[in-house]
Amino acid sequence: VQLQASGGGLVQAGDSLKLSCAASGRTYSNNNMGWFRQNPGEEREFVASITWRSGTTSYADSVKGRFTISKDNAKNTVYLQMNSLKLEDTAVYYCAASESGIWRYWGQGTLVTVSS
Repeated sequence: VQLQASGGGLVQAGDSLKLSCAASGRTYSNNNMGWFRQNPGEEREFVASITWRSGTTSYADSVKGRFTISKDNAKNTVYLQMNSLKLEDTAVYYCAASESGIWRYWGQGTLVTVSS
């Protein structure tokens, strides 16, 4: 599975941004897709996930009510709509795909910078 993330950029606090993650290669409907984020010197943290088959979503408490993960099965693409962005949302965002319950495949990361 190859993952290509895009959509990062520089925005102001309170703005919105939408990330995309295009999956190619050996994708399976029983995989989950997720978004994670990481800052230098910090551990990568979970942001949101969605199942390809049913669309069941899960969110980190820090983004609930502000971020929405969605998918387009026809395009093999997962999105992360980020609203009401805060300074602390600044990070490199990575998309990932799971296999057998493990986040096995990772995209290259896209930088989101939120300024005041």
